[in-house]
Formats: sequence, C-alpha cells, structure tokens
Amino acid sequence: MQDNSLFENTQVAFSLKTDSELERAYFLFKMIGNEPLVKIGTAATKFALNMNLPVEGLIRSTVFDHFCGGVNEEDCLPVVEKMYQKDVYSVLDYSVEGKNLEMSFDVATDKVLRLTEFAKNKNALPFSVFKPTGFGRLEVYRKISENEPLSTIERIEWEKIKDRFDKVCQMCADTDVALLIDAEESWMQKAADDLILEMMKKYNKEKVIVYNTIQCYRWDRLDYLKEVLSIASNEEFKLGFKIVRGAYLEKENKRAEEMGYKSPICESKKATDTNFNSIMSFLFDHPDIMTVFIGTHNEESCYLAMELLKQKDIAKNDKRVWFGQLYGMSDHISFNLALAGYNVAKYLPFGPVKDVMPYLIRRAEENTSVAGQTSRELNLLKKEKQRRNI
Repeated sequence: MQDNSLFENTQVAFSLKTDSELERAYFLFKMIGNEPLVKIGTAATKFALNMNLPVEGLIRSTVFDHFCGGVNEEDCLPVVEKMYQKDVYSVLDYSVEGKNLEMSFDVATDKVLRLTEFAKNKNALPFSVFKPTGFGRLEVYRKISENEPLSTIERIEWEKIKDRFDKVCQMCADTDVALLIDAEESWMQKAADDLILEMMKKYNKEKVIVYNTIQCYRWDRLDYLKEVLSIASNEEFKLGFKIVRGAYLEKENKRAEEMGYKSPICESKKATDTNFNSIMSFLFDHPDIMTVFIGTHNEESCYLAMELLKQKDIAKNDKRVWFGQLYGMSDHISFNLALAGYNVAKYLPFGPVKDVMPYLIRRAEENTSVAGQTSRELNLLKKEKQRRNI
C-alpha cells in the first residue's frame, strides 16, 4: 500500500527557508487567500507600475522573491544551486509575456537559445522551455489550426516560426538539454501540436529531447495521445509529454459559448482530475516510447504516479519520469519527493520585475480561485512555524 503521509513533512518541505522567509510566505498566502484583497492589490500594483511609482523594491522583496528566481539567469543561480543541494532541479522560465512583433519573436528565440547554452553542462538545469506564441503570432497558429488560408505575409511568418522551433530543438539536441514546449489556447494548439510532432520525429530518434504539453482539462487529449502513439510506433521515434491540468479555463469556455461550439474543456474539476490520471496512466503503459513530465500540485496525482512507478517496476529515478511544480508553491511535494529519490524539477520564473508582473498577477489570481491550494499551503506553513516556535 502507498504511504500517504509523505507530503506532511514540513521540516523537509521548508528546509531552505529562513524564519523570515517562512513568515513572508505565510503572509503572502494569507493575502492571496483573500479575494477582494487580491483584486485591490493587483489593480494598485498595475497602477503604480504604469505611473512609474517607486514600488519595484517592495514588489521584489515580497511577492517577486517568493515566486521568482531573479531578474536574469545569473541572478537565479544561487536559488538553483540551493535547490540542487536538496536534489531538486530547476527549469529556468523567462516569464516575460510575448509581444506581437517579428523583432520580439527573434529576441525571444535568442533568449531561449542563450538559456539553453547557459544550461549546458549544468546538471541542475536539465530542461529549457518556451511558449509557441513567444515565437509567432497566435493568429497565424489559429488560421493553420482552423484550416483558414494564410496571406502571403502570414505564410512568411509561419516559415519563420518553423525555423525558430527548429533552431531551438537543434540547440537542445546539440547540448543534450531537454525542451519543454508549453500548450496554449485550444484554437491555436493544433498547429503547434503538428509542428512539435515534426520536431519529435526529427530529434527524438534515440531519446526524448522535445516534449509537447498536454492540457488534461481538454476532454479530447487521450484520443490525441493514442493517435500520436500510433504514428511514433510506426515511424520509430520517441514521444515526450509534460502533462498539466490547464490554465485557460474561463477563456476557453467563454469563447466556446460566444462562438456556439462545444467547449473543449471537461465539464467539471472532478472530470479533469479523472482525465489527468487516465492520461498519466496511459503514458506509464508505454514507457519505451513515452517519457512524462508530471506538472502538478495535486497530491493525489503524485501518489498515483508513485504507485504506477512501483506497479510498472520503473525505478524512482528513471529519467523517463519527472515531477514538476512551480517555484514558491507546493514545496511539501517537491522536496519530499526529491528526498524520497524521485526526479523533481521546479519551474523557476525570472525576468525584470515590471515585465514579470503579469505572470505574478496571474499566479495570485489562480491561487485565489483554487481555495484548497491556498489553505493547504497556509496550514503547512503554520505547522512549520509551530515546529520552529516562531
């Protein structure tokens, strides 16, 4: 039987936090748990930054330092090294929201190439990451996904997008740094999926370099996986998938309603959880072809993954299975899993304070809407404070 008390050990969970960092985390999650306060706080922060008021220092010392690794990759290294001492790896995630200009897509591509080079020969940094819309306009992906004809300019844009993907995949293959490619809105995803599959065919011959992302709040994803498994089996290449629950729920349902099509999203949180676990089990059924990065803050899914590893007789530290959480959240999962011998990586967002604010605001709003997550964090922090008598 699975021991379901692994994630209760707060001494391990918060071993890297000083007393003052523990107090700050407790304060932040208490604030995030208050929805009206989050709304006022995010509005005030946006206003202060837009007016160039001197608030960056305050943001940096509170919410930024809790959820981000630093303002640039060098700045992140002390955090990366500290976590690596506890066997927790890092994924440097440049969390600046994309712009819609060709020049900014080139800049984003160069940034990912530089970060991949930066990760080379650093054991603590086994992955690189990017969002498809960081490399091209969402509208171009949408038109291709929905079989709409492209203009001459859009065809040129699409060729550039393909070239950017290929450049980064090639660099990852050359440096032996695996690549996690994020998933986005359903109406652009087919174009991204097809392009990523092409990259997998080219670069995942011997081992998995390229990972796509499966958003398990979409009810059609298991069928998609069965389809690509058949292609990979026939054409003899390997598949890598990061699985997450999904981040665009309200936007997806709203668009489906407005445009009169069936929502691609599961009908309930429970249905999403079931779908996530079914997809994860399916990936575990094909370990010779499929490698999985389990991106979750859900304890039940983590326990199930541990059980599946045992059932399939796959070693805890087999590099075909990774667990991942966001920096600043679910330390009770990450650090306890790592101590128990599993492969764990923290997504470590970074970037200039002002540019990373949209990411931080989204984090705060997401946490507010997932009440159970916030209260769990608070209870664990409180337990550790009591253990330390602070």
